[in-house]
Amino acid sequence: MPGYFGEFFGTTVMIILGNGCVANVILRRTKAEGGGWMVITAGWAFAVTIGIFCANAAGSSQPDLNPALTLAKLLIGIYQPTQAIYIMFCQVAGAFAGACLLWLHFWPHWAETEDSGLILAVFSTGPAIRHNAANLLSEVMGTVMLIVPVFAIFSSGVGSIPPGMRAYLVGILIWSIGLSLGGTTGYAINPARDLGPRLAHAILPIPGKGNSDWNYAWIPVVGPFIGAIIAYVIAQAVGII
Repeated sequence: MPGYFGEFFGTTVMIILGNGCVANVILRRTKAEGGGWMVITAGWAFAVTIGIFCANAAGSSQPDLNPALTLAKLLIGIYQPTQAIYIMFCQVAGAFAGACLLWLHFWPHWAETEDSGLILAVFSTGPAIRHNAANLLSEVMGTVMLIVPVFAIFSSGVGSIPPGMRAYLVGILIWSIGLSLGGTTGYAINPARDLGPRLAHAILPIPGKGNSDWNYAWIPVVGPFIGAIIAYVIAQAVGII
C-alpha cells in the first residue's frame, strides 16, 4: 500500500524548506534578502532531499513528492490508477499545507514587500520571458532531465548504492537542474509544487498580493506530465527500466 500520509508529509516539508528559501531571498527585510540564485537552487536541493527522508520515515516506501514522477511510475506498472490519483492528491494537499505554514512564518514580511510579483514568486513559478511554447518546452525538458536520471539512480545498472544515499543523489540532481535549466521558468518540474502553493496564494489574505497568474498556471502542471511520459519512453528505450 503506498504511503499516502508519507507523500503528504514529505511534500509539506519540501515546500516549507524549498519555497522558504525563495521567500528568504526575495521578501523584503529578511536577513537573507538578495541572496541570489545560488541560494535558491541549493535550498531547493536540500529541501527535496529532506522531504524524501521525511516521507520515507512517515510511511512512504518510495517517496515521489511529485505527480509527474508518480505518473511515470504508473506507466511502469508500479501503481494502480486509483493509487496514483490518491498519491497525487496527497502531494498537492501537502504542497498547499506547506505554503500555508510558510505564510505564517513570514507573516510581517508580506506587508513590507510592495512588489506583488515577488510575493507570487514565493508560492509559484513564473517565466523569465513569457512565451507559452518556450515555457512549456522548458518544463517538459526539465522534467525529462529529472525523471530519466532518477530512474538511472535507482536502476541496477549503476551498481550497489546504499538506500539512504539515493536521496542525496536526487538532491544533487535537483541542484543541477536548477543551475543548468532553471532560469527560464523557475523549474517547477512538479505539478504539486506549483499548483498547491498557487492555490494557497489565491486563498490566503496576503496584503498587496495581486492576482495568482492563472493564465500561466497550466504550464507548470501540463509540462511536467508531458515530460513524465517522454521520460518513460526514453528510459524504456535505453534500458534503464
